[in-house]
Amino acid sequence: MALPPFSCQYTPGFAAILHQLGISLALSTYQAGKVILLSPKNKQSIVQLPRSFGKAMGIALHEDRMAIATKDEVIVLRNSPALAHHYPAKPAIYDNMFMPRANFYTGALDIHDLEFGKGGLFAVNTFFSCLCKIDANYNFTPIWQPPFISKLAAEDRCHLNGMAMKDGQPAYATAFNQGDTPKSWRPTVTTSGIVMEVPSGKVIASGLAMPHSPRLYPEGLFVLLSAAGTLLKINPASGETTTVFQHPGFLRGMDRHGDYLFIGVSKIRASSKTFAKIDDKFKKSPAGILVVHLPSGKLIGQLAYQESVEEIYDIKVLPGMLRPNIMSTLQDDHKRGLATPFATYWGQKTEKD
Repeated sequence: MALPPFSCQYTPGFAAILHQLGISLALSTYQAGKVILLSPKNKQSIVQLPRSFGKAMGIALHEDRMAIATKDEVIVLRNSPALAHHYPAKPAIYDNMFMPRANFYTGALDIHDLEFGKGGLFAVNTFFSCLCKIDANYNFTPIWQPPFISKLAAEDRCHLNGMAMKDGQPAYATAFNQGDTPKSWRPTVTTSGIVMEVPSGKVIASGLAMPHSPRLYPEGLFVLLSAAGTLLKINPASGETTTVFQHPGFLRGMDRHGDYLFIGVSKIRASSKTFAKIDDKFKKSPAGILVVHLPSGKLIGQLAYQESVEEIYDIKVLPGMLRPNIMSTLQDDHKRGLATPFATYWGQKTEKD
């Protein structure tokens, strides 16, 4: 018998951790074209809410704003607890609701990481091997490129993919190599990854196995080595590295709440030439989410998908939200949820709806 869409299994403590922390999680899966909200129904079980966003990649979150990078757009949403409470389809069920408020038509940039910062939205523009800002003036505004990239071209020269922020500005970036020709990273994809300082371009770590999701925390700079299943801590000043956690899976996507890290795991695609270079032991791991206690480096909870989800890109913690909702621009409902600075309204359905 076929499993229902988005079927998953999770350890007894997974729901309890979300419930205890008072949080939900948002994850993006470009393979399924979804952003999925995971919330604790109680201490024993979770509830999922998948929404369609074509090729969903990086998720940015700042206070009541969320932004999602998709195939050729960046969609900006804003949270409205009032609209959530009065949602006509399910009144008094949701405590928060992210509603689409603006679209930036970027074109195909293969945006990976996306973050709010000082002065707007910052994105990793992987096709053009640069960091950029996203706004209403242009498809993108380049603000930095690695010193070894000689010109901007839609050639994915080094597979620039990750960005760590500090004081509202990009501070570190990850790439798969230091090449300057189209997709030069492919031959050595599992051994030539780097972490760079921004804006100097100084390489502070090299020889890495497909680095992703750099995040700067008080304890240091943390990076996921996807092809090695490693959570690595880097001392930015000395370049000293420490393995914090190891798991036989393709790790990508990470966020933190208190002492806990939430880390995405992707299933290895059998048809992928890139994934074919990864050790066979990683090919048995299902897609899902790991909960790691950072002070001890221990795995304390896990969710594994059995259906629908194979590749996860990003994870964001939604603090203080126990039952959030999110509206996609592909849903007609979002057009009826109206917000002003003073009040919110749900419009009536028309005959055309």
